[in-house]
Amino acid sequence: MTKLPILFLLTLVIGCQMKEEQKSEGNTLATKIDSVFTSLPDFSGVVLFAEKGEPLYHKAFGPRSYDSNTPIEINDIFELASVSKQFTAMTIMMLKQDGKLDYDDPIEKYLPGLTYQGITIRHLLTHTSGLPDYYEVMDQHWDKSKVATNPDIFEYLKKYNPPKHFEPSAKYEYSNTGYVFLASITEAVSGKDFVEFCKERIFEPLEMTSTAIRSNDEKNELSNLAYGHIYVDDKARFIRADSFPSSNYTIWLGGRKGPGRVSSTATDLLKWDQALYADQVIKQETLKEAFSPTTLNDGSKSNYGFGWDIVPSSGAGKVVWHNGDNPGYKTIIVRYLDARKTLIILNNNYHSQFEEAREAIDGIVSELVEKEKS
Repeated sequence: MTKLPILFLLTLVIGCQMKEEQKSEGNTLATKIDSVFTSLPDFSGVVLFAEKGEPLYHKAFGPRSYDSNTPIEINDIFELASVSKQFTAMTIMMLKQDGKLDYDDPIEKYLPGLTYQGITIRHLLTHTSGLPDYYEVMDQHWDKSKVATNPDIFEYLKKYNPPKHFEPSAKYEYSNTGYVFLASITEAVSGKDFVEFCKERIFEPLEMTSTAIRSNDEKNELSNLAYGHIYVDDKARFIRADSFPSSNYTIWLGGRKGPGRVSSTATDLLKWDQALYADQVIKQETLKEAFSPTTLNDGSKSNYGFGWDIVPSSGAGKVVWHNGDNPGYKTIIVRYLDARKTLIILNNNYHSQFEEAREAIDGIVSELVEKEKS
């Protein structure tokens, strides 16, 4: 036998062994992740874990609706809540790449009539604007028989003029108001409705066929919507979150755009995740700033970029993530950038141990990454 066929056979054998080892590691990882969620009492939702875009674990738990006891399926649609903010930030980054705006433009350039001075688009993106929360003004003054929109929020902030919480860049403070303003800036600059802009520039090009910014009526027409639920102690069961008066703000603020309202599936979110590794949405150079900490006035850093929380260094390398929290829903997408791994959890019964489950998986991933390094 000549040396060439021997080398070929050795390469083939080694390749097969490596594939088997990778398959075994994937199975072990899936088993560990499964043990986290099967150990949680009453967890309901969809969990997806992927490596380089390939799902290693994708499973549904619990009911789509407790009333009908219809089981959730892996491609059911969930309200993303504040996970939506990464799409809002992306519309601004797209317009920046198009040369239509700059991050350091003052917001009054696009939203005339505001009394809040010294605030830039960058401040809105990074939650460092100091803007007051619109909810307090709207809750006190808005006619709740009507559905409020971004222009309504804008007008009420102008009319009642609540003070800023602090000067821009003094500190980080999470601001839904800032992301309402970002969506309105996208509309002002692009000349398109924000819902249509996201559809045409993000969701359709990435074939995110189950993803949209939907009204409450549109969501209720979906056959595969996982309804949000909350456990009620005195009834000893889970009840639809939208049946509680305390959840009514999701109805009368149901026309707002920017801070939430995107509904999607774990499968679609994985498409989004993978597109961010390529130049499918924007160039990598443009995206880089979204994953960079923000410098505050005192020189300290805030670990929030453009629509993403940032963990600069962890056992699994650099990580970016965002969670969402709405009545009946908890959601999160975690992108382990250096390890090219992705975790997506969509929960529709506001599970009390949601955060603990995410932390447990962080530990599993860190352990796996350390093993891969050795």
